Amino acid sequence: MKRFAVLLLFLTAMTCVSCNRRQAAAENPLLAAWETPYGVPPFDRIRPEHFRPAFEEAMRRHEAEIEAVASNSEAPTFDNTILALDDAGRDLERVSLVFGMLSAAETNDELQAIEAEMMPRLTAHGDRIRLNERLFARVKTLYDRRPELGLDAAQERLLKKSYDEFVRAGALLDEAQKERLRAINEALSTTAVRFGQHLLAENNAFALELSADELDGLPTSVRDAAREAAEAAGKSGKYLFTLHKPSLLPFLTYSSRRDLRERLYEGYLNRGANGDANDNRALINDFIRLRTEKAHLLGYPSYADYVVADQMAGTTKAVYRLLEEIWTPALERAKGELEAMRTLFAQDHPDEQFASWDWWYYAEKVRRRDYALDEAMLAPYFSLENVRSGIFFLANRLYGITFRPIVVPVYHEEVSAYEVLDSDDSHLGVLYFDFHPRAGKGQGAWCGNYVEQSYRDGERVAPVVSIVCNFTRPTASTPALLTLDEAETLFHEFGHALHFLFHDVRYRGLAEVEGDFVELPSQVMENWAFHPEVLKHYAVHYRTGEVIPDALVAKLRRSELFNQGFATTELIAASLSDLDIHSLTTYEPIDPAAFERKALNERRGLIPEIEPRYRYPYFSHIFDGGYSAGYYFYTWAEVLDKDAFEAFRESGDLFNREIAARFRRLLASGGTQDGMTLYRTFRGKDPDKRAMLRGRGLLAEEPEQADTTPAAE
Repeated sequence: MKRFAVLLLFLTAMTCVSCNRRQAAAENPLLAAWETPYGVPPFDRIRPEHFRPAFEEAMRRHEAEIEAVASNSEAPTFDNTILALDDAGRDLERVSLVFGMLSAAETNDELQAIEAEMMPRLTAHGDRIRLNERLFARVKTLYDRRPELGLDAAQERLLKKSYDEFVRAGALLDEAQKERLRAINEALSTTAVRFGQHLLAENNAFALELSADELDGLPTSVRDAAREAAEAAGKSGKYLFTLHKPSLLPFLTYSSRRDLRERLYEGYLNRGANGDANDNRALINDFIRLRTEKAHLLGYPSYADYVVADQMAGTTKAVYRLLEEIWTPALERAKGELEAMRTLFAQDHPDEQFASWDWWYYAEKVRRRDYALDEAMLAPYFSLENVRSGIFFLANRLYGITFRPIVVPVYHEEVSAYEVLDSDDSHLGVLYFDFHPRAGKGQGAWCGNYVEQSYRDGERVAPVVSIVCNFTRPTASTPALLTLDEAETLFHEFGHALHFLFHDVRYRGLAEVEGDFVELPSQVMENWAFHPEVLKHYAVHYRTGEVIPDALVAKLRRSELFNQGFATTELIAASLSDLDIHSLTTYEPIDPAAFERKALNERRGLIPEIEPRYRYPYFSHIFDGGYSAGYYFYTWAEVLDKDAFEAFRESGDLFNREIAARFRRLLASGGTQDGMTLYRTFRGKDPDKRAMLRGRGLLAEEPEQADTTPAAE
């Protein structure tokens, strides 16, 4: 009787716990049904304190779903194993997407503390699934029997990808190796969080505070922005310049005070290497040590080999071949650009040496001299609103889609939202824009999902997509006027948004594409950004309403290859430094600055007047941004994007709807086929890298028999 009473008390307690858990989940806006327009996140109700319990409950649910698959007594089938795996973890995906995007765009102390705690736990959660022997046994059984299962092409692809993901995650390792892999993954997760938080602190900590007599050469718009930034920081009467690109680059471009350009640029270059609490150099060593060991555990000589084996390129040899083919002519072109600037520099500083912080200033002088063109002349035609309208126009001309402003919950007052309507006026998705720098936002620009496209109960779940940037702010007297680089960046990120919006993939596990395919949809949009036919539709003077004059467009076209040696060299330098450090086959303690100098300056002849686009201590892409051993993705995808744009050029119609429809089908396909197969289906042939080389001014002549494709092996 006593034992029965104890059991009754236990069951009652468990029932209460279960009820309390269900009630808490129902009250948590991250887990409850989103009764919001278009299924967007209920940002007006989400608070930092909701994330920890939401993660914990979502992981518990996911583990229960996985256990149901792994312990199923029935023989494995596609439906009860692969399809069940594909459908599991939707709640965790929802919470993770919202948290990940907010942590990048609008973080705070609370979210950073949650990130530091939960990211290693989420990593361990993923390892428990991928290293589950019973689960993998069911997947492997199906994989070994796949010819006799009668699956369609999408099902075969999902089965293969599922198996490959388990193997790449360590499913074939013995138990001791798995245990070590778990420890490595958890340590890498912790290290990535620390790296990113250090970098955010570094970006926010540095400021160049100037007085009115230190602003020589700066346009009125740049001064106004700096004055307003100072006022916002409580420094009335001063002018504040930061490491954010909308503040940094105009100062480097226009300030005639060489000493101040040096101070600001050195502040930018030394982020994460200042010997303080935010120093990232020890973390870089941790990354390389752990990643190298992980690669060895999984049977690869280096971490770069491990990463690239799963990409379109296939081998690091193929990647190096492409990068080095571009490196030599780009560097030679950059040296010629430097000589053109040195003449002007010597007039101003006859007894000094040209340095990296001089490049933007003297490049702008050369552009004014040789092309009668400067950014200040162009800026009034590139207001943010007009550039966004131009992008909407282009998307409508190509794909027939339209954008309607909507009122939905947002996570910050500066965020705007649009419903995206397909050519038949059906709902395609929602697109958020978040344009300007803030203390809680990371550097750069990106595009991501709050809700990914999927199918549920046979119905398409429409994506909710967000473009996040750090563009020039409006001032009291002018709207936000974008630089050419910022305008091109908006076209770029919009291309990523179209990729997400067009997705129409049956299985969640087939949504992802190879990393070196990811930048194709974004970079191809850049080809339209400054084409005369497109400029005429959006480049309108913000005060007069005048469409950009033909003479100015002609100057812009003539200057297309201006400074391309520099731009290409700094890009390829960063790609090579990434690939080099991740190609180490054994780990020894690394001095990041010395390693970079040896890799780029000593081995490859990088001139000291050019810095790589990213130094290791602030190279977020490769240490906490998902592009480790993959910064080359941009260059590999550029071969594809320039060749894809050639299809439109060859047709004689840059807005060719039939070609655009084929390209949309490519975007809609996600990862249902490998990237090169998808591309060949769109183009009807292999990509020709000569279009990319011509686009960067690096192809002097047309060889009779050219090696035309990226050399995947």
